[in-house]
Amino acid sequence: MIAMQEELNQFERSEVWELVPRPQNQSVIGTRWVFRNKMDENGIIVRNKSRLVTQGFNQEGIDYEETFAPVARLETIRMLFVFACFKDFVLYQIDVKSAFLNGFINEEIYVEQPPGFQSFNFPNHVFKLKKELYGLKQAPRAWYERLSKFLLKKGFKMGKIDTTLFIKTKENGMLLVQIYVDDFIFGATNVSLCEEFSKCMHSKFEMSMIGELNFFLGL
Repeated sequence: MIAMQEELNQFERSEVWELVPRPQNQSVIGTRWVFRNKMDENGIIVRNKSRLVTQGFNQEGIDYEETFAPVARLETIRMLFVFACFKDFVLYQIDVKSAFLNGFINEEIYVEQPPGFQSFNFPNHVFKLKKELYGLKQAPRAWYERLSKFLLKKGFKMGKIDTTLFIKTKENGMLLVQIYVDDFIFGATNVSLCEEFSKCMHSKFEMSMIGELNFFLGL
C-alpha cells in the first residue's frame, strides 16, 4: 500500500493527469497495478516496487512507427565496460524515477482511476493524461525523444551505431553515457565531468543516485 501511494505521489509531483468527468464519445483505457522486487547482485531484495500501468493493448490508432523506441545493445554495454577498464575510470549508475512520466503526450487519452484509489466524491470520473504513462504504446518513444533532445542541447553527440550511447568531449576529458530505458550508466576520464553530469540530470529529472556500478543486466 505504501509503495502504491508513493507511485501516486510521484504522479502528483509530475502533474501527470487531471480528474475529469467521463467523456461520452471517447474510449477510456483501464489501469492496473504491477508489483516486483528489485534485487542486487546477490539476489537479495533491496526494494519493493509498485507501478501503475495502462492496459495499452486497448489503444486504437497507434502504429508501429509511433511506438518504436531504441533499446541499448548488449554489445555496446560490454564495449563501454572494456573501455572503462582500458582508460581506468569508474562507471556510475543512476535511475530516473518513473521515467515514462517525463514524456509529453500529444494525443487525448483518458484512463480509469487506479484500482483501490478511486475518488470518494467522483467515483465515475476518469483521468485525462497530461504526460505519458507506463503501458501506453507511445510512452517509450516519448521518453526517449525528450531525453535525447535534452542531452543533445547539453553538448552530447549521439552514437551512430547505437543511438542510446551519448558522448561529450571537453579539453579535460571525455564523458560517456549509456541509456537503458530509465537506467543510466556513465563514466568519464575526468571525475569532474561525472559530477557535472549528475547535477545536470538532477536539475531536470527526479533521479535516484545508485552509485558505483557493480551489477547491471545480469553482468
